[in-house]
Amino acid sequence: MSWFTKFLSSSLGQKVVMSLTGIFLMLFLVVHLLGNLQLLKDDSGEAFNTYAFFMTHNPLIKLISYTLYAFILWHAVQGIRLWQNNKAARGTARYAVGYSRPEERPSRNMAWLGIVIFVFIVLHMYQFWLQMKLGKLPPVEVEAYTHPVQNLYLPVAEAFKNPLYVAFYVLSMVVIAVHLWHGFWSAFQTLGLNHRRYTPLIKGLGYIYSIGIPAGFALIPIWMYFFN
Repeated sequence: MSWFTKFLSSSLGQKVVMSLTGIFLMLFLVVHLLGNLQLLKDDSGEAFNTYAFFMTHNPLIKLISYTLYAFILWHAVQGIRLWQNNKAARGTARYAVGYSRPEERPSRNMAWLGIVIFVFIVLHMYQFWLQMKLGKLPPVEVEAYTHPVQNLYLPVAEAFKNPLYVAFYVLSMVVIAVHLWHGFWSAFQTLGLNHRRYTPLIKGLGYIYSIGIPAGFALIPIWMYFFN
């Protein structure tokens, strides 16, 4: 296994890990958005609470969730390591050349964007996920189950009544959109899946994904703030 350890510690290995964990997280965002869109239903949160209970009690989903948490940390750590390595590699070269190519700037900003996103995730999970895990939310009846479930809809609806939180959430989605666009393309490039015949399609899908997914998330607090 020494070759595998050496590969993971190499610059290429770290980029491959970043790509694979990034793709996993991008797939998760699609599922997460589909669940969160239940918040837009005019049913006092019944559909969302049903979804939240299923996602936190199904054994397979729970296993995937724990894998997700590990991947988020792994992705963040690898991102910081790559940023530090790239910064060290530039070293004195930045004094010899006082400019950077436009295509380099997004990758140099990825670490800062990633830190903002990581802070958002921590605050987001503390405000909602942790409250549910600690059993601090009031029970509510839903049609899908014969027993009460925790009312996760309540703190979400309360948070989205606050214009400052809505603004913070939407701004975070803008940051995520920029991060996703660069990450989407970089992941395919690192894994060698880019080809002159398919590159325009990959870039097009990247644009659609990186704009569409964050826009879908941003729509939820805006809609709930103005129409709930």
